[in-house]
Amino acid sequence: MTDLSRPAGPRIIAVANQKGGVGKTTTAINLAAALAEAGRKVLVVDLDPQGNASTGLGIEAAQRDATTYDLLVDDAPLEDVIQETDVENLAIIPATVDLSSADIELISNEKRSYLLHDALRQVAMDAYGFHYILIDCPPSLNLLTVNAMVAAHSVLVPLQSEFFALEGLSQLMLTVREVRQTANPNLRLEGVVLTMFDRRNNLSQQVEQDARDNLGDLVFQTIIPRNVRVSEAPSFAMPVLSYDPHSQGAQAYRALAQEILQNATQQAA
Repeated sequence: MTDLSRPAGPRIIAVANQKGGVGKTTTAINLAAALAEAGRKVLVVDLDPQGNASTGLGIEAAQRDATTYDLLVDDAPLEDVIQETDVENLAIIPATVDLSSADIELISNEKRSYLLHDALRQVAMDAYGFHYILIDCPPSLNLLTVNAMVAAHSVLVPLQSEFFALEGLSQLMLTVREVRQTANPNLRLEGVVLTMFDRRNNLSQQVEQDARDNLGDLVFQTIIPRNVRVSEAPSFAMPVLSYDPHSQGAQAYRALAQEILQNATQQAA
């Protein structure tokens, strides 16, 4: 039975694409920063054993004493795993390579697909007042990604503007459908965002046209351009909105955040 005395809780979005190098982590970091800049309290859950979201938000390896691995495998308390970042309103649960063994360690757990769902909905989460939780998924369709989709309200898919981009979406869509049928009937597609877009490139424009023809309104109006500032920012351990607030990349992620906020408003109406 729903506890009506509890707040509604944050909106949880899984940022997923089983293909690497499509701007998934970059999108998770910078969308989170843009939502935080817009006044929302945001938590990033780094669910990728590479830990790039943690690095990109300034959490050095030595600072990752408690991580998503501890949250999932050892049921660590939230106050041990949530860390503030240098970005106002933005916190993170970091990851380390330990997470790569979670699939094997959790396989015998009968609730293995629901661990992140339960962890992000415990009563202790209410005190943080998060509006959004963004989950940076690993670049594969494994148990960690399934956990993210079971926990999430929606899935946001970064799509690189390159040949065969749409073909890679089919397996991800099948996974979303399976999760919807078996574990999370309310899961929906937040949308597809085109990344690394080069307007001078005919191929980028063709991928955009194909995506809009096939997916219609599921494709965000905002397009993330190929931008050197976006690429440079992680090496300085900060989102592009902090590294170069006036760059094209920063402006694009602000626009994406506004689209997501508008969608949320329309759904609530």
